[in-house]
Parts: sequence; C-alpha cells; structure tokens
Amino acid sequence: MKTEHAIIEKLTAKEEEIMNHFWERGELFVRELLDLYEDPKPHFNTLSTIVRGLEEKGFIGHNSFGNTYQYYAEISREDYKRGALNRVVSKYFKNSYLGVVSSLIEEEEISLDELRKLIEKVEHSKISK
Repeated sequence: MKTEHAIIEKLTAKEEEIMNHFWERGELFVRELLDLYEDPKPHFNTLSTIVRGLEEKGFIGHNSFGNTYQYYAEISREDYKRGALNRVVSKYFKNSYLGVVSSLIEEEEISLDELRKLIEKVEHSKISK
C-alpha cells in the first residue's frame, strides 16, 4: 500500500462506500463487490466504472487474471482519514490544529478532562519519538 503523505483527494459518498469494501475485505473482483450489495444492486457496469475511476485517482490497483481484474486498495483507510482531517483543518481552520482544539473547547465539544488526556497523549508521543 502506498504510504506517501501527499494530499489525498476527497472521495464521493459512493466512492467511499466502495473503498470501505476494499478496506474491510481486501482484494475483490467487481463481481464479488457487486455481491456485497443488497437488492436493488447497482448495475455491474456502473460499479465497474466507479472502480476504474478509483484506480485512475490512485486509490486502488489491480492484478490481471486473463481478461478480468482483481482490485485492491492502494491507500489505507488511515491515510485517507488523515487526508480528510488535513482537508478540514486546512479549509476551516487555516491549517491550525490549535484552532481546531480551541473551537472544540469553545463549543464545549471537549471536556477539560478530555483535554488533559489529549495533552498527556501528545507529551507521551513526543517522548516516544
């Protein structure tokens, strides 16, 4: 899996749903991916088009088996989550993680106890490096 820390493009809801299948199940043929859906299932060609688009964006790769492809995730769920967080922080908080924490405190979304635990985690992380 790629581990580079480039800016990871945002996925559509349908693309993210498909990626979740790859992250949870591993390698899949489009037919196997289709079988994971309940009725009414998406059309095979629609699913195949989205999967090829994900491959063009660098999210998945494939192994060839004759005329068919088995696809796999190229980007981990963790890297995608990190990229999503970076996009939010960049867009709404001018790249300031302090701004994020300040906003959580102001909106009372994080308690003083949780903030203390976060500080301890950061301090422990810095000591470990």
